[in-house]
Amino acid sequence: MDELTSAGRRAADITAGYLAGVGERPVWQPVPEADRSWLMRQELPSSGRPLSDLLDDISSRVLPYPMGNGHPRFFGWVNSAPSAAGVLVAPIAAALNPSCAGGDHAGVLLEHTVLRWLADLVGFPHRPGGGLLTSGASMATVVALATARQRAAERDGVDVREDGLYGRPPMVLYVSAEGHSCLRKAAELLGLGSRQVRVVPVDDGFRMDVEALRTLVARDTRAGLRPFCVAASAGTVNTGAVDPLDEIADVAAANGLWFHVDGAYGALGALAHHAGYPGMARADSLVLDPHKWLGVPVDCGCVLWRDPSLTRATFSLVPAYLRDDHDGGTGWFSEYGPEQTRPFRALRTWATMSHLGRDGITRLVDTTVRLAHTLGAMIDAAPDFELLAPVGTSIVAFRHRPVDRDDQLDELNRRIPAAVQHRGRAFLTGTQLAGAEALRACLLNPATTEDDLVLLLDEIRAAAEIRP
Repeated sequence: MDELTSAGRRAADITAGYLAGVGERPVWQPVPEADRSWLMRQELPSSGRPLSDLLDDISSRVLPYPMGNGHPRFFGWVNSAPSAAGVLVAPIAAALNPSCAGGDHAGVLLEHTVLRWLADLVGFPHRPGGGLLTSGASMATVVALATARQRAAERDGVDVREDGLYGRPPMVLYVSAEGHSCLRKAAELLGLGSRQVRVVPVDDGFRMDVEALRTLVARDTRAGLRPFCVAASAGTVNTGAVDPLDEIADVAAANGLWFHVDGAYGALGALAHHAGYPGMARADSLVLDPHKWLGVPVDCGCVLWRDPSLTRATFSLVPAYLRDDHDGGTGWFSEYGPEQTRPFRALRTWATMSHLGRDGITRLVDTTVRLAHTLGAMIDAAPDFELLAPVGTSIVAFRHRPVDRDDQLDELNRRIPAAVQHRGRAFLTGTQLAGAEALRACLLNPATTEDDLVLLLDEIRAAAEIRP
C-alpha cells in the first residue's frame, strides 16, 4: 500500500496541475509520430511496471494530447469540461468498484437520489423507479424507444418480446430533420428499420414543423402502417433549437403515439427560461446527459420515464416470484435496461450536483446561454459573418462570409474548422444547415470569457486566409 499511497498523491498532484494549467496550453495539437506509435502500437510488457513509471508515461505521452474539451476556448461538438467535484470522487468510485445492477448498497441508493434530482431540475414528473443512469444518450434512447415499442405492441395484442416484429404492420417513428443520429441508430438496433423512420421537416428556426408531422402520421395510418412514437428535441446539437413540445405532445396524444424528448444536450436549458420548456413534462420519456451541460466526467447519461412499469416489462428477465421488492417494488436497475453490470455513475453526478447546488447549476446554464447570445450579437454586428439560426440555448450556428470572397463560401466554411483546430488557440467544428456549410460554436464552459469569443472570430478570419 505504500506504493499506492505515494503514487496516489502524485496522481492527485498531476491531475490538479493539469486542470490548473489547461487554459495556458494549446486547446488541441496533433500527435507527433513517435508518440502516436507509442499510444497505438506498444506491446504488453512481460513483467509488471511500477505505478510511478505509469505516471511518467501518462505525464509525457497522454496529457499533452487532449481532445481539448477542458479548455475555455473549446467550442466543438457538445463536450464539456469536467467538474472538479466529479474528478475528485472518480477514484473513490473506482476503489469501491460496485456493480450497480441492484442490491442494497450505496451505489444503488445514491442513484435513486440523483435521478430524482435530475427530474426535479427540469420539471419532469418522477416516480420511484422512473429513471436510469446510462453510458450516454445513445443507450438512453435505445431504452426509451424499446419501451415505446413494447407499449405499442401490447396495445395491439402482441408480445413483442416473445414473437418479435414478424408478421405485423411496420412501426413508424417520427423524428425532426434536425434530430440526433442516435434516434435512427436505435430504430435500426430495435428492428424497426430506417425505412420506417420518418424525417419531419423543420421551420425557419430549425424546429419541427407540427403540421408536417400531422400530415405524415395521417398518411401512414391510411397506408396501414403503425405510427408508434414521435421524438422531439429540447435543444438540437446543430443549432440548439427547441421543438414546439406542447404542440407535438398534442399530436402524440391525439394519435396514441409515445412522446419522447431528446434533451441530451439542451434539457437543462429550461433553467434559463422563466417558463421552462412548455410540454416537456408531458413526455413519456426524456433523455438528458449529465456529462454534457452539467460537466459530470464521462460517461453519464440519463433516461427518465413517466411509467416505470412499462420499462420494467420491456427489459426484466426476473420472474415475478423471484423479484427483490424490498425497496418498494422498483426492483433492480438491471431490470430497466440492457446493462447487467453497471458502474457507479451516481457518485460523480451526485458530487457535481451537490458541489454546484441548484443555484450554481442555474448560474452555469445562465452564464453559458448569455455568452452564446453575446457571440450571436458579435456575429450580427460583424460585416464578414452571418448568423444562420436564432440563438436559443448555448449553441451558435453561423458562417464566415468575407466581403471580398462571396463565391465558394461552402468550400471556405468547410475547411475553416480544421484550420482553426491546427492553429491550437481555439477549437471549432462545422455542420450543414439547409444544405449549406456552417460553423457552430457550443458554449458549455463557465470559464469562457468574452475575450475568448473575440479571439475565436479572429482565429476564424486567420484560418480563412490559409490557402488549401
